[in-house]
Amino acid sequence: MKTAVIGASGYAGGELLRLLAIHPHFQVTVVSAHSNAGEQVTAVHPQLQSYAGRSFVSTDSIDFSTLELVFLALPHGESASLIAKIPATVKIVDLGADFRLEDAAQWEKYYGGKHAGAWVYGLPELAPGQREAIKKESKVANPGCYATSIALGIAPALNMIDVSDIVVVAASGTTGAGRNAKINLIGSEVMGSLTSYKFGGVHQHTPEIEQALSAVAQKPAKISFTPILAPMPRGILSTITAKLTSALTTQQAHDLFAKHYASEFFIDVLPLGQMPKTSAVTGSNKVQLQVAVDEHTNRLVVSVAIDNLGKGAAGQAIQNANLICGLAEISGLALDGIGA
Repeated sequence: MKTAVIGASGYAGGELLRLLAIHPHFQVTVVSAHSNAGEQVTAVHPQLQSYAGRSFVSTDSIDFSTLELVFLALPHGESASLIAKIPATVKIVDLGADFRLEDAAQWEKYYGGKHAGAWVYGLPELAPGQREAIKKESKVANPGCYATSIALGIAPALNMIDVSDIVVVAASGTTGAGRNAKINLIGSEVMGSLTSYKFGGVHQHTPEIEQALSAVAQKPAKISFTPILAPMPRGILSTITAKLTSALTTQQAHDLFAKHYASEFFIDVLPLGQMPKTSAVTGSNKVQLQVAVDEHTNRLVVSVAIDNLGKGAAGQAIQNANLICGLAEISGLALDGIGA
């Protein structure tokens, strides 16, 4: 299938190109990055030697009628303006936030600007029926990286916790902040340091997470979310806690999660005693999970590790593209993490 990656100069765009280079069914015929138009792909992504000799093109120069699949890896707010130029027959996976939120008021509060509407939410493992809902569509809103780790981390237990009081502390690598130069992200500022940001429940993934969990729980879910900037390039480690509403031991909780995700290729519920590690999922579309019950406070505790550029962005986008194109879900994605 003739495929385009729009916004290919960013970290998520570069990861898309890397994974698509070995995909058996998607042929990247257009590599676009408007501000880098004319520049060699390998000048921005020196690791992508399979694209040697190819240059970024501007979006204005693309004939979208020649394409069958488009990945949009643009900053939030930019995808919606481009959609009008893409024929309705072209399948689209949007890695930005433009089509994730159903509530226009929430979009305006957390992102600002005009609400573009909502597409099917591209988290196949979220709930029964979600995968089938994605397969029926031709346009998918790829979830946010934090939202992916948190929603998958607590979804199996929603009928056993107080969904109105879910507490999350999650650390992310610096690639989650994009590729634009920012003083607070340079090595001298980040290395050897941890810092919270968007403190006090204002992170833009909050309404997305609450929307996803509320849909599964069939009642309003609320999260208190504190993100942390970690001194590493990529990866997310989320710790989720919630008050249990029924008696549960650690073994029972582990059994519940293991059974829930038993048929999911990309989700690994680790054996008790083994903890998720971000390095273990780097470069993959995998999720690692561990669960425990804090009997002192009667709270469920879940630890989740993903690669923010993998299952949190590019890997998940390809997973969704496979679904809407009628392909095997793991096509091009059957990769273990790199490890230490």
